[in-house]
Amino acid sequence: MDIDLARTFLEIVRHGSLAAAAEKLHVTQTAITARVQKLESQLGSTLFVRNRAGARLTPNGEAFVVYANQLVQTWEAARRDLPLPEGYRDVLHIGGEVSLCNPLMLSWAGELREKIPSHALRMEIRDGENLLRQLELGVLDAALVYQPEYWPRLQVEQVLEEKLILVRLAGQPDPYVYIDWGPDFRRQHDAALPEKAKAALSFNLGPLALQYILENGGSGYFRTRVVQSYLESGVLEPVPKAPEFSYPTYLVYSRDRDSATLQRAFDLLREVIKTDDDWSQRWNPLT
Repeated sequence: MDIDLARTFLEIVRHGSLAAAAEKLHVTQTAITARVQKLESQLGSTLFVRNRAGARLTPNGEAFVVYANQLVQTWEAARRDLPLPEGYRDVLHIGGEVSLCNPLMLSWAGELREKIPSHALRMEIRDGENLLRQLELGVLDAALVYQPEYWPRLQVEQVLEEKLILVRLAGQPDPYVYIDWGPDFRRQHDAALPEKAKAALSFNLGPLALQYILENGGSGYFRTRVVQSYLESGVLEPVPKAPEFSYPTYLVYSRDRDSATLQRAFDLLREVIKTDDDWSQRWNPLT
């Protein structure tokens, strides 16, 4: 199937009409109509009900949205990766959540480049939901996430067990900074600390919240490895008798994409986790 047909279909879905899709794609509305007709003919299904208000998806159209997204994303990944860079036999596609990018993903990337030189490397830093979707599409080989989903043929392995602990800047413990570590944390946090559930200051990115507290004062929940060096230096201190929350990291990959090279990459990841226990984001709060 022509990928442009899938792209056109998705633009109509996004903008709600053939006219708006035509404007977005810089083609005539006649051309858009022809593409829709061709796509519907190839699928043997009516995808849109068209009226003066725009274009509304039929049940078949609703079902095709998933496939259209898969087609476009897979095609774009193929265009990005091919031809292979000169001198490389294949490409490793590895993903990780934003909070893991420094230093875990950074250290893993260094090991992969040094120990598996035959493969080019594509690193994707995204939120967990997007990473899992890319795994399902086959765009990624593996990803590190906090909250995996369990699908047929998807391998899930816990590679790291951490805690979220409440710390504060020594001598300046206020304000309380709420860091959004995902739905499981939100549920447990709000049950254990209902008085802190509606904090006046919040971040959805741990490294940013940590830097804010180091520069401006305050307290908040952070992963143990990330704050360890600050606790040892006395810049931060633990809040006594504060509840702690489990926050494991999982390696997920499709068993259909498994290979000796991928298993070697996973061994390198485990070595990085075992030898690197300082994840302080490489900020020096004393400068």
